Amino acid sequence: MCTGSMDLMSLHQPRIEVSVATQSLRLFDGMRQVREWPCSTSKFGLGSQEGSNKTPLGSFIVKEKHGEGAESGTIFKSRQPVGLWTPGMDTKSDFVLTRILWLHGTQPHNANTFQRYIYIHGTNDEKAIGRPASQGCVRMRNRDVIELFDLVPVSTPVWIGE
Repeated sequence: MCTGSMDLMSLHQPRIEVSVATQSLRLFDGMRQVREWPCSTSKFGLGSQEGSNKTPLGSFIVKEKHGEGAESGTIFKSRQPVGLWTPGMDTKSDFVLTRILWLHGTQPHNANTFQRYIYIHGTNDEKAIGRPASQGCVRMRNRDVIELFDLVPVSTPVWIGE
């Protein structure tokens, strides 16, 4: 894993790989791994069925990015900022926070991913990062999703595998 600062211009062939087995998200530049963060995939398992709350597998691209410049902890509903969550805030809600990388499936079995609103995003349940706990999305710590968001452009390839 690389340390030190890196900007978007220094990544020539960015790609993201999510491992369900290790609950980790790795960022590559071509074949070189440049970052790795813990993440959280679905507590309901794997699959592409509409309404299943499962994490889809296979090949995707980042189709849209939302939240650039938003404060860490910004709460999004329908990809629009609606408030601010702060650590320790008592809530029963499962928020989409800080940044959104909206995924589009590129294979027949996961082609509905965009319509299912499957994102890579921040969460108000950071203590669950590292184990399956989401409702289909790939969750990251808020500081980590900001870093990822700033490093990858729209159209970045994403692979989610077991």
